[in-house]
Amino acid sequence: MPDHRELTMPKNREGMAATVVSLTAEATELETRVDELRQELVDVDKRMEAISDALHRLG
Repeated sequence: MPDHRELTMPKNREGMAATVVSLTAEATELETRVDELRQELVDVDKRMEAISDALHRLG
């Protein structure tokens, strides 16, 4: 049975470079998405705070 590393490692530098470029692009996309989600959480928190304040004024 072949070593699992043989199955995942590119056989040449060109393949390795392509893998690095691909993973870098994916990491960049994920970082962008994380930033978007963080901002959405900030927005949700602000809305929750506004709703909470409004409910306290009513009660």
